Amino acid sequence: MWRRIRLNFLAGILVLLPLYLTGLILVNLFLFIDGILNRLVTRAVVAALSLPINDDKVFYGLGMLTLFVVIIAAGSAARNFLGKRLLAAINAQLDQIPVLKSIYKTLRQIVEALLSTNREAFQKAVLIEYPRKGLYSLAFQTQPSGGPLQEQVGEDSITVFLPSTPNPTTGFVLIVPKSQVFEVNLSVEDAMKLIISGGVIAGEKKEP
Repeated sequence: MWRRIRLNFLAGILVLLPLYLTGLILVNLFLFIDGILNRLVTRAVVAALSLPINDDKVFYGLGMLTLFVVIIAAGSAARNFLGKRLLAAINAQLDQIPVLKSIYKTLRQIVEALLSTNREAFQKAVLIEYPRKGLYSLAFQTQPSGGPLQEQVGEDSITVFLPSTPNPTTGFVLIVPKSQVFEVNLSVEDAMKLIISGGVIAGEKKEP
């Protein structure tokens, strides 16, 4: 009986804990994003409508809605002719400012790569011998060649991103000779799951 109770208890944790953590993450993410504009917009609404509400009062969701509208408006403006001209002019001006141009241009390129609909930021998952010969690390091919650094390698190479566990947003950019790169039968998504989980979730093989 006690064994059955223990197994049911563990099964209950496996069912409820992921649901709880998922809800906790979503709620905190919502509150963080909503809080960016919530208090400012709430005060504006209270002042405009002369509502008898304390300044500390917030309307949850109002900040998120405002941010959504602002993003849509900015995207709409950036896609028309005048918006494209204005955005190009702003980018040109920012590219002239020392230090700021390096930060802004790098972040812009990263965002464009991650959100691009024309190609994937991570082209495929690969294995490389790292940190020493005989040990293998899972990485992602980001460029089919080593770019301007390929000449220094002395042979055909590719650019890969080696993410860290459990936070894949940090890692190393490596220029690796193609002869030392091994393809793996994993999708980018499953390879990312494997990295984030620390190897607990192995993923499934890609269909040929």
